[in-house]
Amino acid sequence: MTPKLALETGLSPLQAQLLINRGMTDSGSALSFLKLSLADMVDPMLFKGMDDALMLIREAADNKDRITIFGDYDADGLTATALLYNFFSSFDLPVFYYIPNRLEEGYGLNKKAVETIGKNGTGLIITVDCGTSHERETALAQSLGMKIVVTDHHQAPENFRPNCPVINPHQPGCPFPFKDLAGVGVGFFLAVAVRADLRERGWFKTRPEPDLKEYLDLVALGTVADRVRLMGQNRILVNSGVETLVGTRWAGMKALMEVANLQDSEIMAEDLAFRLAPRLNAPGRIGDPDIAIQLLTSHEPISAKNFALRINAANSKRQSIERVIFDRIEDMLETRGGVKDRRTLFLGAEDWHKGVLGIVASRLVDKYYRPSLVFNIQDGLAVGSGRSIDGFNLFRALSQFSQLFEKFGGHAHAAGFTVKTESLKALEKDLESLACEMLGDEDLVPAIDVDGELPFQDITSETVHQLRALSPFGEGNPEPVFLARSVEALESRVVGERHLKFRVRQAGEGRPLDAIGFGMADEHPLEGKTIDMVFTPELNRWQGVESLQLRVVDLKEQKN
Repeated sequence: MTPKLALETGLSPLQAQLLINRGMTDSGSALSFLKLSLADMVDPMLFKGMDDALMLIREAADNKDRITIFGDYDADGLTATALLYNFFSSFDLPVFYYIPNRLEEGYGLNKKAVETIGKNGTGLIITVDCGTSHERETALAQSLGMKIVVTDHHQAPENFRPNCPVINPHQPGCPFPFKDLAGVGVGFFLAVAVRADLRERGWFKTRPEPDLKEYLDLVALGTVADRVRLMGQNRILVNSGVETLVGTRWAGMKALMEVANLQDSEIMAEDLAFRLAPRLNAPGRIGDPDIAIQLLTSHEPISAKNFALRINAANSKRQSIERVIFDRIEDMLETRGGVKDRRTLFLGAEDWHKGVLGIVASRLVDKYYRPSLVFNIQDGLAVGSGRSIDGFNLFRALSQFSQLFEKFGGHAHAAGFTVKTESLKALEKDLESLACEMLGDEDLVPAIDVDGELPFQDITSETVHQLRALSPFGEGNPEPVFLARSVEALESRVVGERHLKFRVRQAGEGRPLDAIGFGMADEHPLEGKTIDMVFTPELNRWQGVESLQLRVVDLKEQKN
């Protein structure tokens, strides 16, 4: 039966059902979701603190004061830093950047960084993707004679009392209506407000005015990388940013796409998440974020290509380090008899690289679907990262044992922590006991939210285009997945060591379809088996030829 929403909006029945599945049940919310126009961006002046921030930036611009952009070492912070650095550079202001070293300085503003910035003559610091919870450091900057503006998107601490202009939709009393921006999104809105303020004052009568549409590819990359909800303003930013990647003006973005083997005419949000962002994050993870920011701020193609190649090498090194640690964990688990009697995974050693522990913990969750904490031991301290599953709020769980930690922080699905080695056994025991109370066997089986059954006879190129009309996909707007029952596997083979390539045909449907299951090599051979499978239809492009393909998320053999 055709959904009422399809009749009201002119959407296909499939599109209407997908929107209903995502909570958009009336024509107003559905059409608003589909309308991706920059004209619908919210006024940046609705940010609390924006007037005060503009006053400090205006003074710095008029006086030609040195401006330092202080960013974070991950993709969100790096793209936000590059955005503001490139923006202020475009009208010849003396602007510099500072990216802290993850392994030596940790996250956010720190005393050493502020003192270093103060010594180089900076008049104004603008933070991106950090600063809300760094009251002491902002006060230190002011005591050293610098002005400071904080732009951030993290939750404000209790009893938050800013001592400088703060642009953060989460701060108490901020009327900006969209709260889910990434750090680079907040930075973009600041740039929009600064440009409007300078334009009003005649600043661009003698200077070229920057076209902020050209910065949206940086915004899209940072937004997707930070896994914020791709709804509302973020959908507009990411959609426009992906379009901007075609013919990007930034030499560094072009070089990054080249080393990732991406053709700009075919890029989707998923490519930013899985192919560009990991590369951009890699140098910071292994200790040298400067390569990434140099890439994003480079205007010379040869230099950009060199930085991109170094980033690619860093990513390969990161993958190698991660693989070694993961394999060691697998050996440790096998020695302990596996995971079947465990509700949590808690593993560490003395030589594990701190920069990749969060990724390793994520891989453990993906494979074993249990809250997983992974740590490095050095000088009597265990420093690590944890990742969790639905139904087990990791931050809340760790909070129950706060007396055991030197420090910890995070949210429901991810956390970082430092604990003395003598407290490790107590923490492992207490965490496992809590998980046993909270998690049943059924909680340790990952669920896949399926949008519905989709017969092979209904899968065409037009079907794929209808699905793509609902993109960009990501947090809050997952890529559609469908169920097919009683599918006959005609043949299968392993490709790229870990992936499964096979052909399938549904009963009563003469046309076979190609399918691929990433990381599913263990399912080979499939030939002759009858399976149920969950998949997303897509168009596969190979040597200029486009064909239908099913990207399989899960499969299960039917038993007689």
